[in-house]
Amino acid sequence: MSVFGSLFTAVSAMTAQSQSMGMISNNIANVSTIGYKRTDAAFSSLVTSESRSVLYSPGSVRALQSARIDQQGILQQSNSSTDIAISGNGFFVVKSDTSTTSEPLYTRAGSFSEDASGVLKNASGFFLYGWPLDQNGGLPAAAADISSLVPVDVAFLGGLTQPTSTASMSVNLNSAQTPGAYPVTFGYVPDFTRDLRVYDSLGSGHNLTINFKKHESPTAIALGGTDLSSFTGPLVGNVPGLVAGDEFTVDIPSAAVSPITITMTATTTIADVVGAVNGMVDLNGVPVGFARLNPTSGVLEIKARNLADTLTVTSTVGGAATDLGLGAVDGVPIAPPAAPTLLGTPTSTPNTEGWWNVEFVTDTGAVVTSGSINFDGSGQLNAAATNVAGQRIVNLNNINWANGSALQDIEFDIANFTQFSGEFNVVTSQQNGAELGLRTGIAIDSDGFVTAQFSNGQSARIYKLAVATFANTNGLDQLTGNVYRQSDSSGDFNLREAGTGSAGEIQGGALEASNVDLADEFSKMIVTQRAYSANTKVISTADQMTEELLRLR
Repeated sequence: MSVFGSLFTAVSAMTAQSQSMGMISNNIANVSTIGYKRTDAAFSSLVTSESRSVLYSPGSVRALQSARIDQQGILQQSNSSTDIAISGNGFFVVKSDTSTTSEPLYTRAGSFSEDASGVLKNASGFFLYGWPLDQNGGLPAAAADISSLVPVDVAFLGGLTQPTSTASMSVNLNSAQTPGAYPVTFGYVPDFTRDLRVYDSLGSGHNLTINFKKHESPTAIALGGTDLSSFTGPLVGNVPGLVAGDEFTVDIPSAAVSPITITMTATTTIADVVGAVNGMVDLNGVPVGFARLNPTSGVLEIKARNLADTLTVTSTVGGAATDLGLGAVDGVPIAPPAAPTLLGTPTSTPNTEGWWNVEFVTDTGAVVTSGSINFDGSGQLNAAATNVAGQRIVNLNNINWANGSALQDIEFDIANFTQFSGEFNVVTSQQNGAELGLRTGIAIDSDGFVTAQFSNGQSARIYKLAVATFANTNGLDQLTGNVYRQSDSSGDFNLREAGTGSAGEIQGGALEASNVDLADEFSKMIVTQRAYSANTKVISTADQMTEELLRLR
């Protein structure tokens, strides 16, 4: 049995070495194939067991395929922005066509380019699949399911428009501007105006005009009628009719404070009257009264600081209020006018000298919205932030440009409005819209985002490439076209975002070379050839031994 067994053993060895040579030749043939993964021969012995240890029956050998799919090939730079490679673990998801019933396959061959319809397809004819992104750049709800992937179509035959949805302006308003009357009437002449170019859903540009008008405090005001600016010394003896001992009270009852009484003495000045009113505070120490000589007319102004406070100025001894020019309001309770529509809620007691009306007007003359804002004593906007980013958003809703475009909403950030003494000045203005632009390029970044670039300077993320990973990469079934199919040995796929979990990063403008090492393959070829030749010697020797046996007589 041993002689004949040796013949069969040698034959099986030659068969196994022939298969190994076939794998080596296939590896060498694909040394330039993008994303190709080599296959090595793994030899396994087949042993024939005997019941007695004194006899030996030779077995045989077989060659098994050992896939090296998990071994990374070298990344090479490419001149095409749609060429992609994976650095690390994972595969691109592809299909042989764009139908929903086509079987999903997996590849590392990333030499993609546009076909006639604008869908990315690699050199082997397989179509690239990815997640479509919504308007906010989000993935589909069922992103883990293979059905959430769609063909990556970058045609954009009609180009791209970007309607304006956010805008902002950094502007300083002159605090020295003389305020106008309140309430502000429609059609007023603004103290300052500035246009911002925005774009509608059709890509048409429009001028959004922002008007600014400083106005009196929208609170209860007792306004005098006598110019007191020339009285720099004591009031008694200079203001006609005013004598020492005359008194008047200032009452702001809704602020929960007691009225104050101001008594005229031989040394009382306008500064003393103003200081007494400005010293009125509520139970928490917050100022509730304000007084000054109007810088333009020189008359005495006494105001309540808070929007809801009423005010009464009453002569209690003599005619002090009347003598100071407040006769028209002496003893008459003054109610505040209607509170303004605020663009932002004040965070502190309003500054009586920091009120501005802001008006947003379309290029058709329609007022989108208007209202008043307030600046605190440090020149900053007296309004609470409307989001965690610190913005103070004015919502401009349902803008009608009267040109057939869709009604438009714009979030306008006014956080950088200031009021300082000096010239009106716009420091910066910006918005996120753009006119119609044609596609000029496609880029794919390391996170797998497919971004289209347009001639209007805009870019849009349109897809995100999924990276499919497997528990046993080497267990995938290889198919024609340098693609793989899921198998029982590989385990189920997992769709991951590039760079997360076990998924590698995607490199745009690069290709993964074959992981075949020519030097190693030639070395294995020599060993295979020698092994094959040695087994032919075994057959020749066994044949000679058989021939000797046949000569026995």
